[in-house]
Amino acid sequence: MKYLIRGEKLEVTDSIRKYIEEKLSKMDKYLDNPENIEAKILIKVKGVEQRVEVTIQTKGYFLRAEETHSDLYAAVDLIIDKLERQFRKYKTKLIDKSRQENIPDFYEIDANIDEEIVKRKKIYLKPMDEEEAITQMELLGHTFFVFKNIESGLICVIYKRHDGNYGLIETN
Repeated sequence: MKYLIRGEKLEVTDSIRKYIEEKLSKMDKYLDNPENIEAKILIKVKGVEQRVEVTIQTKGYFLRAEETHSDLYAAVDLIIDKLERQFRKYKTKLIDKSRQENIPDFYEIDANIDEEIVKRKKIYLKPMDEEEAITQMELLGHTFFVFKNIESGLICVIYKRHDGNYGLIETN
């Protein structure tokens, strides 16, 4: 796996870098081609709290976890646990569905266009069913997810309602 580690209000020392890379290398067993995968790690400091954010992009999905702790190394350990659970959950769903597709990589672009838009993302809309879209949304920790419905071919948005149920918006 390729690691892009950066610190915000913190210098990323060799020992921190080595610890993070060593811990994240455990994720390689869940990946088909780990040498083609990129992991972005952001370490932030706010007061005594250390925040670690990890985003791992693959061809079919991406996983994101964040953790805050007073000890940076403990935060990294907690993130690894979260990511392993996400990987196992996703891989289990893939095996259950026994459906694998070759899809191109997707990418994101950060842009500060004006005060209202603070981030832009461009994504590849992988055709999937509603169940897989819910899984992707939960893995990302988001309250909504945009996807291309494999059955209808329409662009859809699945979202989590305040009552805990899911809603679906379909385009024409």
